[in-house]
Amino acid sequence: MSRVGKKLIPVPSSVKIQIGDQLTVQGPKGNLVVPIPTGIRVQQNGAVLEILRDSDAHAALHGLTRALAANAVQGVSTGFVRELDIVGIGYRADLKGRVAVFTLGYSHPIEVLLPEGVDLKIDKQTHLVLSGYDRQLLGQVAANIRSLRKPDPYKNKGVRYTGEILKKKVGKSGATGGKK
Repeated sequence: MSRVGKKLIPVPSSVKIQIGDQLTVQGPKGNLVVPIPTGIRVQQNGAVLEILRDSDAHAALHGLTRALAANAVQGVSTGFVRELDIVGIGYRADLKGRVAVFTLGYSHPIEVLLPEGVDLKIDKQTHLVLSGYDRQLLGQVAANIRSLRKPDPYKNKGVRYTGEILKKKVGKSGATGGKK
């Protein structure tokens, strides 16, 4: 049996849940909708949410649905945060309204429009703090920003997640050892 699917989801008092063809979660941060696949049932018992499955044929969707529901409940109540660091001389970011402008060593600045539900805070032009209530959207925006200039293993420059460990590679040596 799925260990993830069996776990109960605690529901804070500030979160309202409607169960139907899909699970609608409303909270102080926003509203999210989680699809409920066939063969999966959702029950609310007081302040906990329980995800049940009809048979073992639906085992794969059991844990997935529970994880999506738990992320929705946590997102609308407390939200999620993703942090990125920009490393490199002259690399920086600025925020102009809902548009983030990145200077990453290219011949032109790169502009990224932030979607609704994702907020960006920039510390010292090199530390980005993304926050939002939709975990999936937040992770996608963070991945898109990181892909603008992925961390280089030779120079250790680029945009990386805070705490991401890079193995620095050794470049070519000066002596080739070949014939003259």
